[in-house]
Formats: sequence, structure tokens, C-alpha cells
Amino acid sequence: MEIKSFINIAQVKVTQQATEVLIVSNLGSCLGIGIFDPENGIAGMVHCLLPLSKSDPGKAEINPCMYVDTGFACLLNNILAHGATKQNLKIFVAGGANINDAENVFEIGKKNYTVLKKILWKNGLLLSAEDVGGEFSRTISLYTGTGRCFLKINGETKELGN
Repeated sequence: MEIKSFINIAQVKVTQQATEVLIVSNLGSCLGIGIFDPENGIAGMVHCLLPLSKSDPGKAEINPCMYVDTGFACLLNNILAHGATKQNLKIFVAGGANINDAENVFEIGKKNYTVLKKILWKNGLLLSAEDVGGEFSRTISLYTGTGRCFLKINGETKELGN
């Protein structure tokens, strides 16, 4: 029986439960970042709201997962601490949309994605699959037993990568 675990804004979850589905829903400009290690059966996901923790160090100290830079670091460190191997990691991301910013004034989604790409590059990591940008919200689901990742956008569900 599947166990659905919803990851809310500024939350992270890492698991080795093969029957769990990690879900981040209503991703607008936020990023839902999932990691899966197929060799060790470890999966994790984080839901990040803003790009850089330096914008509010006090909030970042209380909840590092609110920010892409510290949230991804938290997810990566947590999954490695559970026994994942860096070379095995499959990384998925969704979100980064331009919602409620028709004039492109803030570009939070774009900034979130840019920060993630820089962090991945610095760590020698690559994305396995992504669905970012545009003007629609998304839901990303990572099946921990198989590492299959699904994306729901505009009422349609499709597999993300593989």
C-alpha cells in the first residue's frame, strides 16, 4: 500500500520506505527538488520558496529549506547521511514558473532555477529531468521504490525523465 507524503513549503523529507510517494504540490515559482539513489533505495525531496538564504539570514537559520541554496544543501547532506552515493544520484526538479508576475519584475522562479543550476555545477551533479518555467503551477511526485518521477501540469500527468 502506498504512503503519500506531502512536502510543504520549506520542508524536506528523506526516506528508505519503498512504498512511499513524496509529493510537492502547487509549485508556482517554488522549486520541488527530488533526489533518488537507485543502488541504495534512498529518496528525498525539498520544497524551496526563494533563491538565496542571504536575503534573510535569520529566517534561513530557523528554516534553511525555505531557500534553494540552503534547502538543496540540506536535502543533499541528509540523503548522503542516509547512505546514498553521490555518483548514483538521479535529480529531478519542477516549478520555477512565472506566476503573478506578468511584467517579469521579480522573476523568482527563474532565480530559483539559476541558483539550483549553479549549486549542481559546483557539486559536479547533473539534473536527470526537469520541468521548469512557463506560467503554470505543477505537482511533482517521486515514487521511492522505483525512482520514477511524475509531473502533473494543467490537469495532465506525465513521467518526468527516466
